Amino acid sequence: MRSMHRALRLTALALLLQSAFFVHPVVAAPAAKASAKAPKKYSIEQFMATTSISGASFSNDEKQVLFNSNETGIFNVYTMPVGGGKATPLTKSTVDSTFGIGYFRNDDRVLFTRDQGGNEQNHLYVRELDGSEKDLTPGEKLKASFFGWQEDGNAFFVVTNERDPKFFDVYRYDAKSYARTMVYKNESGMNPSKMSGDGKWLTLTKINTTSDNDLHLYNVDTKESRHITPHQGAASYGASTFDPASKTLYFTSNEGSEFDSLRTYDLATGAIAVREKADWDVDGTAFSRDGRYRITVINEDGSTVLRIVEGPDEKPLALPKVPGGQVRGAVFSKSSKLLAFYVNGDRSPNNLFVYDLGTKKVRQLTQSLSKEIDPNDLVEAEVVRFKSFDGMVIPSIFYKPKGASAASKVPAVVFVHGGPGGQTTRGYSAQIQYLVNNGYAVLGINNRGSSGYGKTFFMADDRKHGREPLWDCVEAKTFLASLGYIDPDRIGIMGGSYGGYMTLAAMAFRPEAFKVGIDIFGVSNWLRTLESMPAYWEAQRKALYDEVGDPVKDKDFLVATSPLFHASNIVRPLMVIQGKNDPRVIKPESDEIVEAVKKNNVPVEYVVFDDEGHGFRKKKNQAIASTKMVEFLDKYLKAGYTKQ
Repeated sequence: MRSMHRALRLTALALLLQSAFFVHPVVAAPAAKASAKAPKKYSIEQFMATTSISGASFSNDEKQVLFNSNETGIFNVYTMPVGGGKATPLTKSTVDSTFGIGYFRNDDRVLFTRDQGGNEQNHLYVRELDGSEKDLTPGEKLKASFFGWQEDGNAFFVVTNERDPKFFDVYRYDAKSYARTMVYKNESGMNPSKMSGDGKWLTLTKINTTSDNDLHLYNVDTKESRHITPHQGAASYGASTFDPASKTLYFTSNEGSEFDSLRTYDLATGAIAVREKADWDVDGTAFSRDGRYRITVINEDGSTVLRIVEGPDEKPLALPKVPGGQVRGAVFSKSSKLLAFYVNGDRSPNNLFVYDLGTKKVRQLTQSLSKEIDPNDLVEAEVVRFKSFDGMVIPSIFYKPKGASAASKVPAVVFVHGGPGGQTTRGYSAQIQYLVNNGYAVLGINNRGSSGYGKTFFMADDRKHGREPLWDCVEAKTFLASLGYIDPDRIGIMGGSYGGYMTLAAMAFRPEAFKVGIDIFGVSNWLRTLESMPAYWEAQRKALYDEVGDPVKDKDFLVATSPLFHASNIVRPLMVIQGKNDPRVIKPESDEIVEAVKKNNVPVEYVVFDDEGHGFRKKKNQAIASTKMVEFLDKYLKAGYTKQ
């Protein structure tokens, strides 16, 4: 669950303009206390021995819990007894990552999804009780997603763009025969967002800009639609859930405020009310199957906070005290007697727990961190803030290597998130911990335009990409140098997707700022990227053009902000990493920037994965990418580089 404005901006892309920067003082710096004991250095093989797990669903008898795991090197669906024991694989793919959606409502068949080599053309599958698999959405060049259960479990809903690649229709599938009926033919161009449990109501999202949208409510029986969020100015709305009785819609919105609050819409009267708010974004809410409990997720300063309330008077439910991180991904069993949840910390990856609400006993089912890694050798992140060139405060997540001191200064990298409206948050990252374990400080910057810090901050980069957001990254370099234990002459920049674009932009438009850059599937040519967007992005195309630029009307502007056309300025070592099947930032984006920079007689390293897309799912590829990144940084940042 996440706020709609964040979801909208995460699909958007950034642009960059050239300009200068100015130095401002630090607002808050991390503690400079040195570690008494030098940490052990671990190999990438040891880091990759850690298991990534996600998702949770209880079997109908509440004796098993379903989850996803990459224990074998690729994601598959597993089940495990709620009392603990050995995990049993339910899918055994060796080629494509497979993710479970959950058990059926009335038996133990399983719904799951997979694409082909990272191409994001997901299909929906069922695992039958005999272990056989059936593709419920067969066909070529289509994208299908699970869209929710009918409350009685006799049917479920699926969205697919098989009829028209640009738009998603909604189908109702019979849970026994898999016979399907179209319940919404998408001719409006809006995005289906939530279906009520009785199957009668559908919310549609109309995207105006990356910061502004509307919700419409569609009656499946009468085929009538009504606009339920008329407003003035920019405001975001995100359908979160319907109550179990299908009488009330819960949604998030920042209309009239800086942060998203949780609101309700009465389907009978049209009355809207604020239901829950915080000093941060309320990302969404969900009910237990029986409606007894409601879970709300809050994005609190880069951390995930859960609130659970019980009954009509919404009495707060106290969660068990579990050390090691934040509670995430909570899911109730059918009877609401059991609660599955994850605990994730900076030094500990996801671990699955089951809490018995009757006995008050909590049991940890998994131990994901490699047994060869001592968590005390890993680094706890800190939330830091600094003032940028214009006084705007920039929140960031900082990882300081143990042993770093004024007498033993370390190199650093500014890590830029994707989006542009994404957010660097607290939590375990094997990639970052591997960098820190190898002696690199990492600053995960939340430059202006990032989610989670209010509407004003989120909109502060609109039509300013390449200027203010980039200057924030350059100012981060100044902040790092001010700490006293970072070597100011050994600071690089890296990031994926939008972060990859920012890396290329920094290298091309501010070539003096950073010593090296690592671009992970980043945009190099806006014209091509905007023209090659997947067809199913049609609903947000106008918003993207408004945010980034129209490839016809704004051609000159996009050329001016595309690193490829200014590659001759790149004079520092560059690494580029790309998935061959990436549908968002296609491979020619990386091919051409690599060829162009090579002409500058500058070190360029290029890594391509033939079986990956926009993000790397397979452990072997993650290991290769991380190893090559550290080798590149050791050679050109830690050791220093002088152009011959």
